[in-house]
Amino acid sequence: MFRILAKLNKWLLPNYTKEHLDLSKATKLQKAIIAWKYFVTTRALD
Repeated sequence: MFRILAKLNKWLLPNYTKEHLDLSKATKLQKAIIAWKYFVTTRALD
C-alpha cells in the first residue's frame, strides 16, 4: 500500500529538491508535504 502511495506522491506532489527550497524559509504547508513524503517513503522501503 505504501509503495502505491509513494508513486502517487511522486506524481502529484511538488519536488522541492529540484526547486532548491531552503527548509528554513519553507512554509508550514511545504514542511507538512515534506514530512508526509518522508513518512510514506520510509514505510515503502520496509
